[in-house]
Amino acid sequence: MKKPTQPAEVTSEGLVRLDKLLEHRSRLGACVLLADVEAMTFTSLKRHLKETDGNMGAHLRKLEDAGYLDVSKRFENRKPVTWYRLTGKGAGALRSHLEALQTVIRGARL
Repeated sequence: MKKPTQPAEVTSEGLVRLDKLLEHRSRLGACVLLADVEAMTFTSLKRHLKETDGNMGAHLRKLEDAGYLDVSKRFENRKPVTWYRLTGKGAGALRSHLEALQTVIRGARL
């Protein structure tokens, strides 16, 4: 396959490779945050991403359903705590998505 040379071709090629699931700020943000740690709690993710309980839960569920996140629930000081971890599949999807974004950015001439 010939490498695109025109900015529009480069941008188009990058846009096609974007992961639809990671196009939302909160889902992308959750994966980026989890890529740098072993695991993070629901409360921490919600706080860092400035989301409500309902919105954060819905976004994390989509990532979990896609196999991008592993979830574990346990009690700490008699309170339920939900922990999230990025899976290998999630890390690969994040890497591909970020590479596609870099391609789009390289194609932009401002």
